[in-house]
Amino acid sequence: MADVKKENWFKRTWGKVCKYFRELRSELKKVVWPTPKQVLKNTAIVVGCVIAVGVFIWLFDFVAQVGIDALIGAFH
Repeated sequence: MADVKKENWFKRTWGKVCKYFRELRSELKKVVWPTPKQVLKNTAIVVGCVIAVGVFIWLFDFVAQVGIDALIGAFH
């Protein structure tokens, strides 16, 4: 029976790390990066949506607080 010697742990691990970065580089070459104009447009849309949702939450909170204060005032 022949003894088959395994590579040491460091060589196996280093090989896996190298393979990971080779594959990562290969995948990053396939990415279609947005243009600065697209980034600016998308950022503006996100900021606008955040502001709109913030105003909606603030308005709902304000109306609820006024309603609760009116109820408390009516029974106090």
